[in-house]
Amino acid sequence: MQRAALLEAARTLLSEGGTEALTFPALAERTGLARSSVYEYFRSRAAVVEELCAVDFPVWAAEVEAAMERADGAEAKIEAYVRRQLALVGDRRHRAVVAISAGELDAGAREKIRAAHGGLIAMVVEALATLGHEQPRLSAVLLQGVVDAAVRRIELGAAEDPERITEAAVAMALRGVRG
Repeated sequence: MQRAALLEAARTLLSEGGTEALTFPALAERTGLARSSVYEYFRSRAAVVEELCAVDFPVWAAEVEAAMERADGAEAKIEAYVRRQLALVGDRRHRAVVAISAGELDAGAREKIRAAHGGLIAMVVEALATLGHEQPRLSAVLLQGVVDAAVRRIELGAAEDPERITEAAVAMALRGVRG
């Protein structure tokens, strides 16, 4: 129960103030625990980050996968892949993962994030292969680069409306996957 409260507090801190806001004193204050109690659950900030990734990323990825499964055809699956990720930008779980990704993490935490992203990228490889891409994995990585750039643009509060950013990313992705 306390672990879940600590993770919820970590999500809030990360989404409100980025990685700098994620401190053990702040976690203790948000949960009403003594600072020493936080150390009973997590040995470091990196351990909090790793647990958040382990808990939140699969939920986020499942939402993307479900959107793709509802789509008919390879192009529609790719569009769903892009749209769902960009729709999740405002979600606190996503904002926490983005804040985490931007922070200074130890090698173990970075590897877990890379592995999670690899799973996300793997979802779209089959659709790209169906469209005839000779190197669908490479194409998937590049497609994710478009998504990541759009995510950053939305997160930064760019001058463009998030919907315009989404439409531009979808258009670029679909034109790119068509070759």
